[in-house]
Amino acid sequence: LGLSLGMAVALGLTTVIGTMGPPIFRGTLGELAGTPSGQMTFVGIVITLAGILAVAAAGRRKEREVTGGAQQQSVSEFNLPKGLAIAVFSGIMSGCFAWGLDAGAPIRAATVAAGTDPLWQGLPVLCVVLLGGFTTNFLWCGWLILKNRSAPQLAGAGSSEKPPLLRNYALAALGGTLWYFQFFFYTMGESQMGKYGFSSWTLHMASIILFSTLWGFALKEWAGVKLGTKSLVWLGIGALLLSTVVIGVGNYLAA
Repeated sequence: LGLSLGMAVALGLTTVIGTMGPPIFRGTLGELAGTPSGQMTFVGIVITLAGILAVAAAGRRKEREVTGGAQQQSVSEFNLPKGLAIAVFSGIMSGCFAWGLDAGAPIRAATVAAGTDPLWQGLPVLCVVLLGGFTTNFLWCGWLILKNRSAPQLAGAGSSEKPPLLRNYALAALGGTLWYFQFFFYTMGESQMGKYGFSSWTLHMASIILFSTLWGFALKEWAGVKLGTKSLVWLGIGALLLSTVVIGVGNYLAA
């Protein structure tokens, strides 16, 4: 599908499923929708989806405006049925992460009862939820290593030049640490949102797209595209920023 369209489908589904799933399963969706604070929160979620679509549309335009071999490669790899299937599957499965965090409520309660500060109550839940992600990745990567007989590469074998193993492992560890910290701070913030904690997933998704797009501008990835394309991506960024404010107002009204 290309990065932009794939991102729109996957993150759009992740946002909706991860945000709406917990209140639907708890049976509180109607109750929340009947309050001004809940209505404001849901408006913020819709604005987030609009922002995602705008950024994705801008990214699609950017792909079309790329010249030379990169454009040809993008066109030759495009496969709508296969791409949609992968993006839909990824979006649904990623949304389940939020369901796992919500299902960890008994663990949170036991943690607080044991004397833990409420700010840190979500961290034990991460141990359980992330174990599932580790297991699936470990099994799949282990299968690929056996299938491709690539285990010696972990020690630097099979290469004409000696790879910088220490730097590679250090960078991998740093990447994993930074990735974990997003959920470390996410659970801290979510713990302070009360019954509207489900909307924190929307803020999380919006932040991912917002900062990744801004980094794209900083790294000159949008250099040379048309003014209309740049305007569209900034419109999407503006919508994402607005959504965080609207959801914040919804939570404030609830308080």
